[in-house]
Amino acid sequence: MQSVKVVITGPFNAGKTTFIKAVSEITVLSTERQISDSSGEGAGETTVAMDFGRITISDDVVLYLFGTPGQERFSFMWETLSEGMLGFVLLVDADDRESYEDAKSMITFFRNMSDVPFVVAANKVSATDMKTLRAVRNAIELDDEIPLLPVDAREKESVKAVLLGLLYRILDSMN
Repeated sequence: MQSVKVVITGPFNAGKTTFIKAVSEITVLSTERQISDSSGEGAGETTVAMDFGRITISDDVVLYLFGTPGQERFSFMWETLSEGMLGFVLLVDADDRESYEDAKSMITFFRNMSDVPFVVAANKVSATDMKTLRAVRNAIELDDEIPLLPVDAREKESVKAVLLGLLYRILDSMN
């Protein structure tokens, strides 16, 4: 059996944990912790170390999914989690234009860490919304040869399509 390490990365609150939970066939190991705003009130959760899940693609291939924290203050984990990866998915929330600069920085970081295939997944975009996909591609200055795939991180089949897109790129790079 071939095991493939895949990193799921992206800016804070892009949907990385949800993405992994949507497809994992095991209980996801998650390090989400409550964050608070300056008033001390609750303001949601954030991943502080990693998420981990697994999905069996076929009798011969298993993907191990490692989700990174999205906040730069936890970027020390990005390098650790990228060791040995065969590819990565950068997830961006298409509705959060303020996160696009972070997405660009993360693409640069992970490309510098390893010359592995990757895809970008635009969360909250339907498969037919080409206008939004073009806008995201332009905003994050994504090269034309890098796939930009629509995804709903809550939907198993949508997430599987993104992972298969990455897996095909990994297999192409091995030939």
